[in-house]
Amino acid sequence: MSCAKLTGVSDVCQVVTTVASAESARALASGAVLARLAACAQVFGPLTSTYRWEGELQTAEEWQVIFKTTIGRYEDLQAHVLEQHEYDVPELLMVPVAAGNPVYLAWVAEEVAAEA
Repeated sequence: MSCAKLTGVSDVCQVVTTVASAESARALASGAVLARLAACAQVFGPLTSTYRWEGELQTAEEWQVIFKTTIGRYEDLQAHVLEQHEYDVPELLMVPVAAGNPVYLAWVAEEVAAEA
């Protein structure tokens, strides 16, 4: 399917956050999947983040977690991540998926169904 033929956005989204350690990343990932808030979660790192915090330039080693879920489950996943997160103001970005393998997208939706 070409991008020109896309007619809508799927219900699947990716949710991204970063944390200070591999252990924290793995705990967030497994907790969300066990709670059926995400069908899967990928952990990447370490990576280097540069940002301004409290008026000062900061550089930190972090790990990124990318969750695969549905837009309908985003609020529950957000609450879970914010409750478990170690940062005062964690990054938490939801990016809708415009298209993908229909079988994979269906699997994500099935895995995070509230009563699955």
